[in-house]
Amino acid sequence: MSQPQRVSMAMVAARAGVSGQTVSRVANDSPKVDPETRARVEQAMAELGYRPNRAARALRTGRTHTLGLVAQTLATVGNSRMLQAVAESAAARGYALTVVTLGIDGDIARAFDRLHDQGVDGAVVLNEATALARDAASAGLRLVVVDSPPDDRFTVIGTDHAAGARLATEHLLAEHERVHHLAGPAGSYAADERERGWRAAVPDAPAPLRGDWSAASGYAQGRALAADPDVTAVFVANDQMALGLLRALAEMGRRVPEDVAVIGFDDIADAADYSPPLSTIRQDFDALGEQAVQALVAAIEGTEASAPDLAMPELVLRASA
Repeated sequence: MSQPQRVSMAMVAARAGVSGQTVSRVANDSPKVDPETRARVEQAMAELGYRPNRAARALRTGRTHTLGLVAQTLATVGNSRMLQAVAESAAARGYALTVVTLGIDGDIARAFDRLHDQGVDGAVVLNEATALARDAASAGLRLVVVDSPPDDRFTVIGTDHAAGARLATEHLLAEHERVHHLAGPAGSYAADERERGWRAAVPDAPAPLRGDWSAASGYAQGRALAADPDVTAVFVANDQMALGLLRALAEMGRRVPEDVAVIGFDDIADAADYSPPLSTIRQDFDALGEQAVQALVAAIEGTEASAPDLAMPELVLRASA
């Protein structure tokens, strides 16, 4: 059985009525093509099913049109949603995506070395790896880091976690004398910022209980909260831990929100289907993924722009508070 003929630049040029050099410029994202001509060439490419040869383009341009993504884990809902958003945004710009997780040893320098060896043009580092990114050599990679203090070595984007946490806590304080906190893991920038926002609203509060973002840890720590009759309101650092807390409260006969009000953080897809539906702080993962890729591609293509302001999260009220 004969193989289908590969669509060439010459075929695209003939269809679009332009020179082969013009097709090459469009394929290599050259700015030296006027918009009308670019649109005609791109239409011809789409009609013929033309796919640029990435290896040849990499030799010509010195770029592979591949981005890296570094995460501590993809088991958390927030990281998996960011992966989806980054992948879709990269694909829309003609970039492939290579993903590296850090594993148990958390060796981000090794992750950077792997990405460098694979020839990526730059990388997005997700929140749980940001502290490590600040301490590791980037192997010459252009980096965009999600959720990090400002750093001259890379572009930072993120959500104003402290503002969101304070918003949730102050809402609970309107009806409750004390708001307890089920915090995320120590050393996580997002967890630290959410704890900071909570503590800004309740500065005299004792140290929070701490989980690892999972529903299981929320349940384990939630049993101690559920057993304390003085606990009537809890701000939880993410929705997955809030789910575990809801289970612990139900098992201890504590009604939500009548006995204990609960607000989570993230507004994951299942939050509205918890029992009861979870009040939470919504952060826009799709917008964060788009911002991360936009900033990284701008740096790669030499059109760097100022980093966007921190995204302001939104309080979503449902039945749990």
